[in-house]
Amino acid sequence: MREQNTSTAGKSLPAISFQNVSKTYRGGQFRALDGVSFDIGQGEFFGLLGPNGAGKTSLISILAGLAQASGGQVSVLGADVVKDYAAARRQLGIVPQELVFDPFFSVRESLRIQSGYFGVRNNEAWIDELLHELGLSDKANANMRQLSGGMKRRVLVAQALVHRPPVIVLDEPTAGVDVELRQTLWQFIARLNREGHTVLLTTHYLEEAEALCGRLAMLKQGRIVALDRTSDLLKGRAASMLRFKTDAALPEVLLPQARITGRIVQIKAHDAAEVEQVLATLRAAHCPVEDLEIGRADLEDVFLEIMQGEARPQAQTQAQVQEGVAA
Repeated sequence: MREQNTSTAGKSLPAISFQNVSKTYRGGQFRALDGVSFDIGQGEFFGLLGPNGAGKTSLISILAGLAQASGGQVSVLGADVVKDYAAARRQLGIVPQELVFDPFFSVRESLRIQSGYFGVRNNEAWIDELLHELGLSDKANANMRQLSGGMKRRVLVAQALVHRPPVIVLDEPTAGVDVELRQTLWQFIARLNREGHTVLLTTHYLEEAEALCGRLAMLKQGRIVALDRTSDLLKGRAASMLRFKTDAALPEVLLPQARITGRIVQIKAHDAAEVEQVLATLRAAHCPVEDLEIGRADLEDVFLEIMQGEARPQAQTQAQVQEGVAA
């Protein structure tokens, strides 16, 4: 599906604009992105979701200038990432997936050097604030080689923010890190977002996306298959979920609609009649259950439904799309 999302004249420029972006590899034999179009409004906290191989990394790489699109246009606050790459990159702070660092410098020296890349002088006060907010103050003079993986991840975040970019891109920022860093990072990023910074997040932790992102786009095989406010995605597709624990094998008739994680089973039920039908099937199969509860589906349920099913066209009008960007 190709989703058009263009701001009207007189409104502020979108923070990030992807217009009909395509990317092919191996001489055009593999299409990683196929006509991706959407805008992210200034001040939004926006989530980009998709399974491995959906095209998220290709899209972020094009935005960052690390790869060139095969077609289409990408801009940051009106600056084309190809034609006006210097201006576009000054507006961006990108936290990459990979732990990339210079082993010859301390944390503070790395941040000073990163400031210099963007021509930022007299930046010590902001560097000190970054070190404090990200829990790095006691590591400021430590060599990067001495840091744990989680601490290196914190430094990457600080490097991305050291020039105070209005647009922040977080590419799997909490992958493999501890709970403390996740909480510290999200508190700080949420504060920056409240202060007006735009945030684009890619993550496989869908509870993070549900809690943080006002709007979401979902990629599947290089195409946008969902684009909407997070609340509307949940309302539009979410049904009730029957959750319980069991050590027994489920009846075969329930397996196609069940999501099983260890002892925990989740089965979608649209109404009370379906709940009773599932319970009756379990009783008839002598399948004992524990901790039975009924709750609303979460973003993970919606994500799996969209990815496993056929992509349905978005029913947004142009006015609704523009309203989402302006919100």
